Order: sequence, then C-alpha cells, then structure tokens
Amino acid sequence: MKNAFNALLKRAVWFALHLYFKKISVFGKENLPKGKAVLIVANHQNALIDPILIATHTQLNLHFLTRASAFKHPIAAKLLAFIRMIPIYRVRDGIDNMGKNKETFEKSVKILSNNGSLLIFGEGNHDLHRSLRPLKKGFARIAFQTLDENPELELLILPIGINYGNHKKSGTKVGIYIGEAFPANTYYPKNYEGIIKETTIRLSPLVTYIPREHYSQWLKKMNNEKIDLTDPALVKQFIEGQELSQENETSSGPYLANKVMKVFHFPVYWIWLWVKGKIKDPTFTATFKFVIGLVFVPIWYIFIFFGFPSLGWTSWVLPWAFLSIVYLLSNSNGQA
Repeated sequence: MKNAFNALLKRAVWFALHLYFKKISVFGKENLPKGKAVLIVANHQNALIDPILIATHTQLNLHFLTRASAFKHPIAAKLLAFIRMIPIYRVRDGIDNMGKNKETFEKSVKILSNNGSLLIFGEGNHDLHRSLRPLKKGFARIAFQTLDENPELELLILPIGINYGNHKKSGTKVGIYIGEAFPANTYYPKNYEGIIKETTIRLSPLVTYIPREHYSQWLKKMNNEKIDLTDPALVKQFIEGQELSQENETSSGPYLANKVMKVFHFPVYWIWLWVKGKIKDPTFTATFKFVIGLVFVPIWYIFIFFGFPSLGWTSWVLPWAFLSIVYLLSNSNGQA
C-alpha cells in the first residue's frame, strides 16, 4: 500500500514540478548506483523543493532526513512518515529533543543496511545564497555507524548539487548535477576529516558558487550577460574572467505570460497572496507556492468544468480552460 501510494505520488509530483518550473535538467544520470547502499549528500537551498526534486529525478526509492520542526503537527508527522521522511533534530529544536536522534540514526542504519537509499543535506541548514556551506558530521556519523554494524557492506556516498535560476519564482530553470559515488568504506573506521573533505571536493563543482561579497552585483552582471545560474561551471568561468563595476542594481518584473497566468488562475493566486504574508523563512517561499499549486490548481480546473456551467457560464468553459492551460505552460520568470 505504502509503496504503491509513493509510486503514484512520485509521478504526480514529477508532473507538477515540470509545470511549476520552466525546465528541469538532470546531468550525470549514469552515475546513479543500482542495487547498492547509497547515502546521498546534497546542498540545501530551497526547503522541501530540494528533496522532492531529487526523489522524482533520480529513480531511487529514497528515504529523507528532514528537519524535525516539520513534524510538529501529529497529522503532518504521520503523512511525512508515510512518504519516507525521517525527523532529524537540531539544537534549535531543544536540547531535550536531541536524544531522539538516536532513533533517527538507527532507522537510517537499517535502511542503508538493506541496500536502501538515504538523502541527507550535508550542510545541516538551508540558505538561498548560491554556495556550498561547510558540511557537518551528520552524514559521516550515519555512514560509520552503518559500517560498525555491517563491516562488509559496500556503502556509497553520492554527491548531488541542485541549482536554481530563481529560488522563489515559478517558470524558471533548475539544474540537478549527479556526481560520481565513492565508497565510504575507504574512510572507515571513523576518518571524519577525510570523508568530509572528499565529499566536499566532489560536491563543490556541482553547486553554483557566487561570492557573498557583492553578491547582488554579481547576480545583476550575470543576468545582464544572460549567464545560466543553474550551470556551476559556466558561472565559475564567468566570475574568474570578470571584474565588478559599481552599477546601480535594477530588477525586472514578471513577464507578460506570468501576469496573464495569474489572471486565469486568480483564486489560486489570491490563496498564495494570503499565505505569502505568513511565511517567515524566505527559503520556504517556493515550497508553499508549489504546494498551493499542486492542491488548488486541479481544484480550480474542476470548478471551471463543473462550476462554470452551474453558474450559467457554459460558453466560457472551454476558452477559459484552454487559455488557463496555455498560459500555465508558458509561464516564465527571469533569474534572480
């Protein structure tokens, strides 16, 4: 039951992601291990969008380590557990809760011991800035604890980088880069420094890096030059060959198709505006926007086909539905 539900949900979310984003490109699919214990270590910039992108575009039956705060509501906790998410507790979740990580690590070890796949965001936090932050020991602890219990297991570390053209807007590009896996066994027993260094070396080229100093100026310059921010190598090459000039920052609004799309989906857009004002962490902007679209866009289309006729607007059904779909598919936003 759970596996069938997850398979169906995975397909639905994959389809919805390709409506939400203008283009999702995946590089390095040939590096995906088959029939092996795989611990995926990825960068983290865009809240829950990051894990669902990896889950739907890697053909691996993933389990995820997810921030414990998402499990606070009992119903949410059951739903997240059902779709293979496991809570990981941090100091900010309360010192008393840190002991619960023992159960989290035990579940993780069991998954990997059965040649399963586990995703962890090695930085231990998320940030909209395009860079790879220092990796924490969490993934190494899971790897070594797994090997403590299964010394003969071939456990692979798989680096994956996710890069966004625009973290907060729909109608933009995403680049997913799958690196080459390497055996954690090489650094066992418990060479934390070695495994973290090796993972960093392999993950860094997969993640777009823009210096924090003059970050907005670099963004403006690359946008003016139409540099694809989802391509780490292209961004690196551009930055290394350029100098910044002191220019005033400018910003461009959404394209016409984006504005018209909102008109044809105005109830969904109103819901988004209501939720938008309640989002405290900007990293969750795309997550809430995507979930609202995933839930309410289908409801809105159902209302067009069945609600419009009941209101006497039968002649509007087909043209409204057609134009809604056309502008949804043509939705586009610039990089930011």
